[in-house]
Amino acid sequence: MTYVPRLKVKYAEEIRTALKDKFQYKSVMQVPKLEKIVVSQGIGAASSDKKLIDNAIGELTLITGQQAVATKSKKDISNFKLRKGMPIGARVTLRDNNMYEFLDRLIAVSLPRIRDFRGINDKGFDGRGNYNLGITEQIIFPEINIDKINKIQGMDITFVTSAHNDIEALELLKQFGLPFKNQNTQNNG
Repeated sequence: MTYVPRLKVKYAEEIRTALKDKFQYKSVMQVPKLEKIVVSQGIGAASSDKKLIDNAIGELTLITGQQAVATKSKKDISNFKLRKGMPIGARVTLRDNNMYEFLDRLIAVSLPRIRDFRGINDKGFDGRGNYNLGITEQIIFPEINIDKINKIQGMDITFVTSAHNDIEALELLKQFGLPFKNQNTQNNG
């Protein structure tokens, strides 16, 4: 028997039927699903210190369990001493089992380790059903050894869903267990 992540099973057995009933879809194929999670880190000082990119790639690989790649600049910007093609960050795109495993660890272990955590903001939706979450410190992940960190960096986590609007995407991510702040006002998508 092969291993299937807990949240993947939860989506197939519980979340899909709950969303189908709530939004009255005609088919389960219309129910939105999580397509991928992109974890990225931009390093502004990378133009002067090349080791920062290697550190970022190593950290993202540790956190996600999948090899990270360097992101390169698309154009020259003289004010930032930036040339086209220079590495300026790192990113990982997670799909299927790796994605569900990372999401499970993020919800259960990493987010509760944030100081004064009261839930994540529901204002990070883009209008097309995708959600962006900014993390200020990479040390919330237990895979990172605090003693080996030379600079605390933030990162962005993007949840790409097949939802057509923000309301469906918010409900999908809530069903997965993302701890959104309790607010009385609901934003319209």
